[in-house]
Amino acid sequence: MSIEFQEVVLASGNQGKLMEFGQMLEPLGMRMVPQSHYGIGSTYPEADETGLSFVENAIIKARYAAKISCLPVIADDSGLAVDYLNGEPGIHSARYAGPDASAADNNQRLLYNLRGIKSAERTARFHCVLVYLRHELDPTPIIAHGQWEGYVIEEALGDHGFGYDPLFLVPAYD
Repeated sequence: MSIEFQEVVLASGNQGKLMEFGQMLEPLGMRMVPQSHYGIGSTYPEADETGLSFVENAIIKARYAAKISCLPVIADDSGLAVDYLNGEPGIHSARYAGPDASAADNNQRLLYNLRGIKSAERTARFHCVLVYLRHELDPTPIIAHGQWEGYVIEEALGDHGFGYDPLFLVPAYD
């Protein structure tokens, strides 16, 4: 007996996210397809993240990808909010060091902005908002928000994950 998969577009160009979502959702009968499969990022520009919150940006990306693909979409917006920096990098996490910055560039800027700050003042939380839309005009998107409390360490540690993972320590998980 074969499983019939439902295609769901991931409104992201991040290959790490595509792999993670694909692994999590495949047992539920969902096959994740990158937005690039529908020309987003080449034929069509990527969505303009003009929102002022993680929720707004995730909805903007989801509606845009659903409009172009005519399929259900999962979009996320996530980032690190550092208390000492008044919530920076926040919704600008992916572009903290500039529009074409790499994860390493963003991490360097974060460490630079926290230079000389004691560990006790480097508290932060990682936010992730997921939005699922059945179609572009879905009036009742499913919205989930998770956050993990931790702090920014003084130098990169480990070689797993992506983004700010090497600098963000969640004490309960060491």
